[in-house]
Amino acid sequence: MTAVTDQGRDHGPRPEGESAEGAETGDGRRWDDGLIARRAADAATEAAEAERPPQDDAGPEVEAYGLPGSPLRPRLDALRELVGLSRARLDGDTLAEAGRVLDEASARQRLSSRHTVVAIAGATGSGKSTLFNALAGVQISDTGLRRPTTSAPIACSWTDGAAGLLDRLAIPGRLRRRPVQGGTATDEALQGLVLVDLPDHDSAATGHREQVDRVLALVDAVIWVVDPEKYADAALHERYLRPLAGHAEISFVVLNQIDRLPGEAADLVLDDLRRLLDEDGMAVGEHGEPGATVMSLSALTGEGVGELREMLGTFVQDRTAAARRLLADVDAAAARLRPVYVAEGRPGLGERAREEFTDRLAEAVGASAAGQAAEREWRRNAGRACGTPWLRLWRWYESTRQLGGLDLMAQALAPPEEELTARQRVEQAVRKLADDAVDGLPAPWAQAVREAAVNGAKGLPEALDDLSRAAQAGGGGRGREAVPTGAGQGRGAGKAGTTGTTGTTGQGSGSTGPGSTGPASGPVGSAVRGSGSAGRTVAPVAGAPGGRGARPPRPAWWPAAVLAQASMTLLQIFGGLWLLGQIVGVLEPGLLVPALLMLAGVVGGPLVEWSCAAAARGPARRYGQEAERRLREAAAGCGRARVLDPVAAELARYREVRERYVAVTEFSTTGR
Repeated sequence: MTAVTDQGRDHGPRPEGESAEGAETGDGRRWDDGLIARRAADAATEAAEAERPPQDDAGPEVEAYGLPGSPLRPRLDALRELVGLSRARLDGDTLAEAGRVLDEASARQRLSSRHTVVAIAGATGSGKSTLFNALAGVQISDTGLRRPTTSAPIACSWTDGAAGLLDRLAIPGRLRRRPVQGGTATDEALQGLVLVDLPDHDSAATGHREQVDRVLALVDAVIWVVDPEKYADAALHERYLRPLAGHAEISFVVLNQIDRLPGEAADLVLDDLRRLLDEDGMAVGEHGEPGATVMSLSALTGEGVGELREMLGTFVQDRTAAARRLLADVDAAAARLRPVYVAEGRPGLGERAREEFTDRLAEAVGASAAGQAAEREWRRNAGRACGTPWLRLWRWYESTRQLGGLDLMAQALAPPEEELTARQRVEQAVRKLADDAVDGLPAPWAQAVREAAVNGAKGLPEALDDLSRAAQAGGGGRGREAVPTGAGQGRGAGKAGTTGTTGTTGQGSGSTGPGSTGPASGPVGSAVRGSGSAGRTVAPVAGAPGGRGARPPRPAWWPAAVLAQASMTLLQIFGGLWLLGQIVGVLEPGLLVPALLMLAGVVGGPLVEWSCAAAARGPARRYGQEAERRLREAAAGCGRARVLDPVAAELARYREVRERYVAVTEFSTTGR
């Protein structure tokens, strides 16, 4: 078809936005495109134009983007929340595409929803400009053998009101055109169409390719024009069709120039084109299924152009292209973000990981040793109160003799053992906890969890050291076992503040041995792996059972046992004095009664001591378990406040963004 003429001159179509009275040329003269005379002669058309409501971009029809059942708005809101929650954990490059989609969605929703912007894209020589002119019914875009022919996007709008959309595409007014309309049903169906002819996507000019990429990111739909020679071009499929496979519902793939193919060759090429699209992952809309429209035509001869116009008319009148484009963009952005939000397993802190972390902290602070020390202290107190004085005196003598000689020599000859400090135990516990927490977690969130654990662990050894000092401060009195340090390997029952360990467990007390080194220092001292002693011993926490100001409670039978042991001792003394008096001659002879009394005291004393030791086992064990529990809970509370809670907070943040990501992908139209 040809353009409208005036007095035999072909001026071509008038650019949109220019006045009907004419426009000024570069030299100041005015020109007339012939439409003035035609409109002045047709009064009826003039009246109809006067009664037509304004078509400027007063505002979008919001309901077009929020059709009943459309998931666009909730998905955009979820994506916006997802980006906001993730900015502190993900870098800007990762969230750039999602931010661009949100910005473009907001910009598109502010513009006209009555218009559908469709771009025609193709390779050099594919005939896209010829098809553009055929659809417009007028020679708008230049065609010819010179390449590249189209150097800038050219727009053709079927109705007014698309100025905002074209401004968004950065198409200047001089490149905006209007088609020739014949008033047919097809022309009426195309009302609202904005057709854009793009430069060649494989153009040798870099600026042309950049314009194609820019406009393709903004239009509502795309008509891909391919020819029999380049329909399988790798540049087209790898750079455009494959990445835009999720935009199949807004894509038209047109095989042009079928007039050059003989016989059934056009059908064979079309079938092969469908196969390539399937390999690209782009669904083909056949048999009523959603997907890309694939057809063949000849823009030069007009074969199939009418069918394409009808399809475009139906597509434009549906007025859902913009919403479907935005949904596809959200799908694509969500697919790119999947590696940073979707975990491989079920990351988190299970009960077992928490218990293992607590056990390691309890081991570092010596909770088990503290419980054992408290149990021994209880039993030792019972032995002091209920034991025979002669046996206690002998034990004291034996412990003093051993501490002064052979024991130190044996320790000096003992092979040195590698020591694992409490700080290393704490670091190992934190590292193991972080590994358990990030198992299967996406890399950015795993890094955030590890940083939270490491930052919390910076003050954890010092905090546990305070617990150790508190435990040491509770070890007053002779025979009290103190918190060991790495230097405290000698056998020696130290005073409060020493670092020795007892050589003979629960037997007497002694002065500070040569192995003692003074007050504990460093984080939780050092966790000593036993070298000749029965194990590491730590005094209980102050305020806990066995701590200063909280001596072991005495059971109800304790006074009776003390009285019985005192009676046995008195019997021994009384019987001994009676016998001595008889030997001296002060008393009358009679060995049976005093001997029996003395024998009863000698036998009864150990018997009372043994009975008290048997009766003390249960209370001593419970007392030690209570001391261990108190210290374990104190260490666990410290670890929970400094490490577990920050790690759990990071995991909760990940779960929150994971829920937002699920909301973004829940109604995916592409199945991604």
